[in-house]
Amino acid sequence: MAATRSQAVPVTVIGAGPYGLATAAHLRARGVPHRVFGEPMDSWRSRMPAGMFLKSTPSASSISDPSGACSLDRFRAAEGRRSQGDLHPVPLDEFVRYGLWFQQQCVPDLERTVVRRIEARAGQFQVTLESGEDYISRSVVLATGLGPFAHIPPELADLAREGLASHPAEHADLGRFAGQRVAVVGAGQSALESAALLHEAGAVPTVLARTQELLFGTPPSSDLPAERPLSRRLVKPASPLGPGWSLRAFSGIPGSYRHLPAPAREHFLRTVLGPSGAWWLRDRVHGRVDVLTGRSVRSAVPAGGGARLTLADRDGGTAVLEADHVLSATGYRVDLDRMELLAPGLRGGLWRSGRAPHLSAGFESSVSGLYFTGLPAAATFGPVLRFVCGTGFAAGRLSRAVAARG
Repeated sequence: MAATRSQAVPVTVIGAGPYGLATAAHLRARGVPHRVFGEPMDSWRSRMPAGMFLKSTPSASSISDPSGACSLDRFRAAEGRRSQGDLHPVPLDEFVRYGLWFQQQCVPDLERTVVRRIEARAGQFQVTLESGEDYISRSVVLATGLGPFAHIPPELADLAREGLASHPAEHADLGRFAGQRVAVVGAGQSALESAALLHEAGAVPTVLARTQELLFGTPPSSDLPAERPLSRRLVKPASPLGPGWSLRAFSGIPGSYRHLPAPAREHFLRTVLGPSGAWWLRDRVHGRVDVLTGRSVRSAVPAGGGARLTLADRDGGTAVLEADHVLSATGYRVDLDRMELLAPGLRGGLWRSGRAPHLSAGFESSVSGLYFTGLPAAATFGPVLRFVCGTGFAAGRLSRAVAARG
């Protein structure tokens, strides 16, 4: 016999990274019964390289909870440490510890179990767990993070199949490449920080960038935004995404972003904040790492136990670069077809914005009761959903929508 609405679990949250934990914390504060699944901070622990720092400033790196009792500052105080400002980037290991502490404080009922399948069942959802348990949920929130969306361009696909190319998300420790020549494809934060970490681990990296020059952020003039001179604050006001009126607009109006025409949303999502590195990376890259700008990979083949890349410049010239490995720091691209957690019939019935889910103002997809948050929601709400600072907007609005649905 099918479960009735009264027998079904009201809400299931899948994912225990910043967006999943924030959603569960907001649902808990609203008194909405739910189950939440995942290994806390799993992607941050297993898909980010040791020695990494967050590009976000400390003031923009708190996971949202309704009371504000579980901020990064509160965590640091709990560890007996003082908070630091914009001149001190947040180390990965500290952020992972913070996420685990946040889970213990705000989401104590997390079930550290893998969800294997979500299927539509008579206007509700059947949730299948790795343990073999099946149950019915009225609503499902997908907060599965970056995992399924690591992008390797087609020209590097053959190398990837041979194990000669990979995405940074595949490496929790870049020290494995010590002594090797590594071609790093990309010009954004991931590429530049990976190159710095490779160099510091004893590898010989070469950055390949389409851009004509590498861009880095401007060092802050003070540790706290409020300490900046008024004239600078007026010209470039502070925002969670960085200083500047445009960044302040994009971080302040995610609810309005969804009303922009689809081509405009796609353009801004691609161009805002990209590609560039944090200010504190400049000295770790310049003069230390070989850089080839204005180059793209035309072809790539295995050769001599490594890879041979044919590079093209904007004038039609070509050059050859040989490497032991290629690190494709080419970001993440949301693609619903890669979310194998969703049963094919459910996945195929979703309306899309490009390859991302089309979402309502409350983060609900075209399938009633199915919600997406985090990176898959960025196509609807803008670049702020790519960063931890977006957890407040997302969890607040989504939890209200779920509570109202009942």
